[in-house]
Amino acid sequence: MSTLIVALASIVGFVVAYNTYGRWLSRRLFKLTADAVVPSHELRDDVDFVPTRRSVIFGHHFTSIAGTGPIVGPALAVFWGWLPALMWVIFGSILIGGVHDMAALVISLRNKGQTIGEVAGRLITPRAKVLFLAVLALALSVVLAVFGLVIAIIFAIYPESVLSVWIAMPVAVVIGIWVYKKGGGLLMPSVLGLLILYGAVYFGAYYLPISLPANTDGFFTPVVVWTLILLVYAFAASVLPVWLLLQPRDYINSHQLYVALVLLVVGLGVASISGKADLVASAPAIAKAENVPADAPPILPFLFITIACGACSGFHCLVSSGTTSKQINCELDAQAVGYGAMLLEGGLAVLVILACCAGVGMGRVERSEVNGIGEYATVMAADGTAITGNAAWKTYYRATKADGSPGGWADHKLPQKLAAFIDGGANFLATIGLPLKLAVAIMAVLVASFAATTLDTATRLQRYVLQELGQSVHVKPMTNKYIATGIAVAVAAVIALEVGDKPGTGGMVLWPLFGATNQLLAGLALMVAVFYLARRSKPFAFVAIPMVIMLVMPAWAMTYDLVYNWVPQQKWTLILFGFGILGLQAWMVLEGLLMWQRCRGVLEAPIASTTSPAAESAAAS
Repeated sequence: MSTLIVALASIVGFVVAYNTYGRWLSRRLFKLTADAVVPSHELRDDVDFVPTRRSVIFGHHFTSIAGTGPIVGPALAVFWGWLPALMWVIFGSILIGGVHDMAALVISLRNKGQTIGEVAGRLITPRAKVLFLAVLALALSVVLAVFGLVIAIIFAIYPESVLSVWIAMPVAVVIGIWVYKKGGGLLMPSVLGLLILYGAVYFGAYYLPISLPANTDGFFTPVVVWTLILLVYAFAASVLPVWLLLQPRDYINSHQLYVALVLLVVGLGVASISGKADLVASAPAIAKAENVPADAPPILPFLFITIACGACSGFHCLVSSGTTSKQINCELDAQAVGYGAMLLEGGLAVLVILACCAGVGMGRVERSEVNGIGEYATVMAADGTAITGNAAWKTYYRATKADGSPGGWADHKLPQKLAAFIDGGANFLATIGLPLKLAVAIMAVLVASFAATTLDTATRLQRYVLQELGQSVHVKPMTNKYIATGIAVAVAAVIALEVGDKPGTGGMVLWPLFGATNQLLAGLALMVAVFYLARRSKPFAFVAIPMVIMLVMPAWAMTYDLVYNWVPQQKWTLILFGFGILGLQAWMVLEGLLMWQRCRGVLEAPIASTTSPAAESAAAS
């Protein structure tokens, strides 16, 4: 019952937080009103600025901020034990992540849909704007590289997930045209789209798994090829009107993901009540020393950067102020979309923790090839009994080398950690009668679909950032959306394919850089929110304390990696990114300290003109 108790207690905590703290933020602090003019109406261009009903924009926002962050992060972090990961997810999402997301969304709504980086130029100093945009560009480059690799890994090891993920694209285009050009309703397209996607999951599992030819020795391995294909898709998705692909794809994907999450919760409940899933017996609350490699990073501060999106993530401020603020139809929707979506993501991270511990403890799922179709069965020990409980958890989290000997931290591979969630979640689904093969396919599609929504949204955000940066430093070619998108995709491809032991293996190497950069970005976004509140003489301690945490912890972690890992191992890409991001952060914090006394109680100058390229084109139309 321990698994079910933890799940229910977490859900209750999130619901209470939304209706108390979230309501206070909305009504008392930010004073959201229904009659405020929002950017989607003021600057409507039906390309980036599009008034959107709350259910649709919630689906877009949630799937965009979630991605695989709340999956990969907890799946890695539970090797320290499930209790620290669970505490950071619950309290982090309620007190830090939700505040961060909602603040970024509201500030952007009240600044003509400008990104949080642009707003920093008026709230702090013009130099702060350029510094923040530079940090955003570096952070998004890593985001694109990491999430492209994650999807490629899922496609390579779970070919049954490919069909459903790709078929969502034409379905989304049809729905977008139907709703926005033909004036049709959403109910029937939503139902039909959901049936098509789950039909594709079934066919992908049993009849049409799509895999690329193996090429493990050369450059063009399946992971590399999938990464390149995905980045080409991301380019197209970034430059198309938001209503044509991005928004409807996220909307129908959100329904597919909601169904999968509901099945996961039901399966978890059945497995827990029946005694098949036992969190306490399956994995340690706090891992013992013999289960943690001697060269593993310390839990403090690395827990706070390993789990990012499930508790607090700087990437969310980009989604809130980059795409969501341009589509919000009513200012009151900011509580549900900003704060509520973050709590739902925290709930997803809790499910991941339970799947990677209690779910894995139900029995490890292995793949064997039978007639070219993946079959799944529980691994059996030498005496014929199933490997379950703590022994099953150790098969995922006690790293081993190729020869079977105990390994170090470097031997913890990203595919294995993704498999921990997929296989553990599939065990939950199997308890409610789903065939194990189909359950694995549903979980693999869940991960790949989340990551795909983040990939194309992040590419669009990087396009905005590079356009704004080009305008700020007077590099006119960068203000062109096609050139900016091309730069974004090319840089991501280089990072994804050149980091690691061989092309396409850099996920685990990049993750510490992604986590630290992402969390530093959250600290800087919270710093902008502190200035926003201070200029209006409003209380800001509830933002300032999280700001300090999100500036200190990731800077500490990145410094540790530089001193003990990257510099001694001469990992030049990581060294360059690490010193560059720390330097930009320190400079921006210094700008803020020098400006602090002069800005308190003094409103910033109003927006003289629509300074972002997207806003300029909207105003011109």
